[in-house]
Amino acid sequence: MLFKQLQYFVTVAECRSFTEAAEKCFISQSAISQQIRLLENELNTVLIMRRNRSFALTPAGEYLYQKSKKILSDVAAVKTELTKFNTEERGILRIGYLPHYDGDVFRRAIAAFTEEYPDTEIKVTNGTHEELYDMLRNGKIDLALSDQRRVFSDYYVNNQLLHCNCYLVVTKKDPLSKLNRISVQDICEKTCIILASREQQTHEMMFYQDLLGLQGSLLCAENLSEALMMVANNRGYLLLEGIIAEKEENPLWKKIPLYKDGGEVLRNYCAFWKKEAAGFYNEEFAEILREKFRQAAGD
Repeated sequence: MLFKQLQYFVTVAECRSFTEAAEKCFISQSAISQQIRLLENELNTVLIMRRNRSFALTPAGEYLYQKSKKILSDVAAVKTELTKFNTEERGILRIGYLPHYDGDVFRRAIAAFTEEYPDTEIKVTNGTHEELYDMLRNGKIDLALSDQRRVFSDYYVNNQLLHCNCYLVVTKKDPLSKLNRISVQDICEKTCIILASREQQTHEMMFYQDLLGLQGSLLCAENLSEALMMVANNRGYLLLEGIIAEKEENPLWKKIPLYKDGGEVLRNYCAFWKKEAAGFYNEEFAEILREKFRQAAGD
């Protein structure tokens, strides 16, 4: 089975016309018909049911059409990636990440990747969830590191790296510090603190209210130091995801795992990239980052 035959078959299936498909492929109608017949003979199955001047795909033809689209897309992506080795695009990986997600694990992953691929330049930028999505959609970054906030899209590789706990951070002097776990129901009417930039405060407040069912006041801090200072001043309890909590180990604070309806509150941390732009560097960095998370969890 020739690669060209698959291309011809997919074009015919999409055009629903041998004449139009032949024009798109720059060959004669008789030639494209012959290639489809050769493909059917090689596969020993009928792919197209011909009816006078019209035709329809058989079930086998529909199956091959769907599979062939994926094969052709993968081959096109590989060809695009290979051309980068001979162009100025070679050796550049553009990574977008959320503010506050630039902890030691992230830096260790970058260092390990750079050691493995010293000729590759990593460019990093941070942004909100929506900003990262827009940058990825518009081709301004190759890979986005973020927690899952929406249903996975079939247009992207959704590489799940880590399920991390959510914590309540309190001072060691607080009575809650004696607990090893705490239910969301126990704090739903208390004042809580979240990390959010000024632009994202309203959006983040709504997200945590929906996620946890919080009914009390929510305060926002723009960075971890500010948030911990607010906790020290008894202004509220800090809600923190595990990936951020790893950055701060301090004898003054205690991180208490959050539970809801009897189960742990978890966030799904992922690496996202476009399927059409899938490349070696994306996959390699995601795998290195996953391994660094595993190592950190075992420390």
